[in-house]
Amino acid sequence: MNLYFRLLMLLLRLRRRGPLALWDTAETPFRVVPTDLDPLGHMTNGRYLTIMDVGRIDLMMRSGFWSKMKAQGWYPVVAGQTITYRKSLRPWQLFELRTRVLGFDERWGYIEQTFCVGSTVYAQAFVRTRFLKKSGGSVEHDELEKLAGGFPTELQVPEWLLQWTAATRLNSAK
Repeated sequence: MNLYFRLLMLLLRLRRRGPLALWDTAETPFRVVPTDLDPLGHMTNGRYLTIMDVGRIDLMMRSGFWSKMKAQGWYPVVAGQTITYRKSLRPWQLFELRTRVLGFDERWGYIEQTFCVGSTVYAQAFVRTRFLKKSGGSVEHDELEKLAGGFPTELQVPEWLLQWTAATRLNSAK
């Protein structure tokens, strides 16, 4: 992650922005700055992915899940993501990143992240995540569910997202 200034600003604003439940939508405000731009004068594709990191941290910190996870010696990783760009974000434009947990299967967590200006969607991404242990290995589904206080039954991963996961699975390196 190379957006340390934005992460610092996020940390400074946490108390003012208030707590969330892990299952709520985090609405994180941003502004396009010159270092976000590509030669065509709009936010570069890769910057969206980096800003998404900050959005996921916002949700985890405001929900208290970040501190619970760290106390267990766990950390999140992105295993896969897909993003669709609809409109370009321009210099100095204000936008909001909306981050929400979609649900879990036996191995992965799924998150939706949407870049909006007002009610207009500029880009939408879906992220497949996994939690790892600093001591080695992956966090099991049951361990994650216990730490989260249970998974709401209404959270259902869309079938197309599960199919995407199956279609993008890599064979083990030999």
